[in-house]
Amino acid sequence: MASNGICDRVAIVGMGCTSFGEHWDRSLEDMLVEAANDAYTSAGIEPDAVDAYWLGTMGRFSGLTLSEPLKINYKPVTHVENFCATGSEAIRNAAYAVASGAYDCVMAIGVEKLKDSGFSGLVVSSPPSDGTTPAMTAPAQFSLLAPAYFEKYGLDAETGKDVISRIAYKNHLNGAKNPKAQFRKEIPLEKIKASPRVADPLGIMDCSGVSDGSAAAIIVRAEDAHKYTDNPIFIKALSFIAGPAEGPLSQDYDFTTFPEVVASAKDAYHQAGVTNPREEISMAEVHDCFTPTELVLYEDLGFAERGGAWRDVLAGTFELDGKLPVNPDGGLKSFGHPIGASGLRMMYEMWLQLRGEAGERQIKDPKLGLTHNLGGAPGRCVSFVSVVGL
Repeated sequence: MASNGICDRVAIVGMGCTSFGEHWDRSLEDMLVEAANDAYTSAGIEPDAVDAYWLGTMGRFSGLTLSEPLKINYKPVTHVENFCATGSEAIRNAAYAVASGAYDCVMAIGVEKLKDSGFSGLVVSSPPSDGTTPAMTAPAQFSLLAPAYFEKYGLDAETGKDVISRIAYKNHLNGAKNPKAQFRKEIPLEKIKASPRVADPLGIMDCSGVSDGSAAAIIVRAEDAHKYTDNPIFIKALSFIAGPAEGPLSQDYDFTTFPEVVASAKDAYHQAGVTNPREEISMAEVHDCFTPTELVLYEDLGFAERGGAWRDVLAGTFELDGKLPVNPDGGLKSFGHPIGASGLRMMYEMWLQLRGEAGERQIKDPKLGLTHNLGGAPGRCVSFVSVVGL
């Protein structure tokens, strides 16, 4: 199978992002308008300059969700969904459309409003199945990663809990520096470790929050990028992988890896020409829906050796001033996870960092950034990896 990619053929020339949080006084339409208008302004364009739109959001029926509040005059609006990687899917489809020559200037935009639902998170009906799909909550499914990892690599329960708690501590510390984050407060490590259990060993502080938010990107051909901004960022790789969903049925699956992530990372690195991600990637935004997810992702993405990520966590490797900062904006842990917006929010952080506009969390001289979205559950998921740079 060939995966040729579109390295350096398209660029992001403008982005917008709302604050994420409990927006009781704002509608989904309000957030779409804010993110889109900020993206137009960032790119220095009027709305009429955009040829087509890709909207990432869950449970909506059509592009009218976007065209009505934005008053889009008779242009294509494509609605996409792909589990929790929906926002990244909007970016991927929009970028490929430009690379194909079909359009000159497009917008990828994502949004979700979860707080008004009355439930904790996105509530959608499950599709018909053969009955083998685990009937477990998301925290329960992802909690299986922790004891499996601890057992395989020889961590006692106390050390293991310290490792995953330090991931939450890091992300809250970063989020405290981000004016758009939902949770902007440093949380003491001991408080994180002692938080009430949700699905042992996961406590409340090991789980991402529930929030509302929207983010948007303007994408054009690379050769046109400097017509819009002096500081575009260029897409080096976009990889989306759907697995066979065999994990829950396989006796060989041990809950210490996401094979889909391994495959999408390998594909993305091939597209971007990255041979040593730990050395070549300057920073990453990864899908930290739960703290052990981030732990496993370090290894699946090639940021750490198998069985070695926990030592890197304790050594501070992935902290803001570490060798490879992960989730410098605070991640899902600090932003919550409005499904359609998260992938674009991750890209917004790459936009700020690569342009030197991230304020007190700015990483020194970044060259390549990676974003990663995961949708589904361990052993049964989709995975997206992008690489972007200057």
